[in-house]
Amino acid sequence: MTSAGGWQPLAHLNVSSGSFLERIMVVNVFLAAFNLLPAFPMDGGRVLRALLAKRMEYRRATQIAASIGPGMALLFGFAGLFLNPFLIFIALFVWIGAAQESSLVQMRSALGGIPMSRAMLTHFRTVAPQDSLDHVVELILSGSQQDFPVLEAGRVMGVLTRTDLVTALARHTTNSVEQIMRRDFQTVDSHEMLEDSFRKLQGAARQTLPVLHGGQLIGLVTADNLGEFPMIQAARSAANASQAAAQATIPSR
Repeated sequence: MTSAGGWQPLAHLNVSSGSFLERIMVVNVFLAAFNLLPAFPMDGGRVLRALLAKRMEYRRATQIAASIGPGMALLFGFAGLFLNPFLIFIALFVWIGAAQESSLVQMRSALGGIPMSRAMLTHFRTVAPQDSLDHVVELILSGSQQDFPVLEAGRVMGVLTRTDLVTALARHTTNSVEQIMRRDFQTVDSHEMLEDSFRKLQGAARQTLPVLHGGQLIGLVTADNLGEFPMIQAARSAANASQAAAQATIPSR
């Protein structure tokens, strides 16, 4: 709308001229159109996946929707070389978002239907609330464990992370596990699936989850061993397939 009260054609509106309300409208229209592009991580990519998932398996629908992202990113990058360099940053954003969404769905699919007992860590160390931080440092240096469940009378009272330990040591605030352990931790049950623990690790931004059975600690599941498990399974499947193919080529007597 002009100062005289009339409306301007949409083609004449831009973010560098016009009133404040007109500029805000142009920005909102641009953001809405950008968000509807059929590529991850925009909502348009999720809408496309939902439409494809009605006719095919969810993982396949995600792969198809995610494959559009890199192509669109190449178009934005090419256009950015000649039109606006800002399009190159948009291209990187689309490319990275599509790759991340595809990898997350593949991870969930690889972990789906596998019980927690198949991948949890059963050899681990625990600490008590009254233990000193020096004792925890010794445990870290003597092994590869980074986070420690805090047990008292057989119950998990908290989780002490390596990050919190290093922060406390640097600030010299305390030398007690009880003072810095995290009490807002999440746990997983031994009967749950690995996909559930992967979702909890993502939502809570944690690296380690205690695994309980009947309220008792029986293991740990970490982001590292969840990431390694699909690779190990794939290697085993490839080895079994190669062995089966080799046996099939041996002539029977």
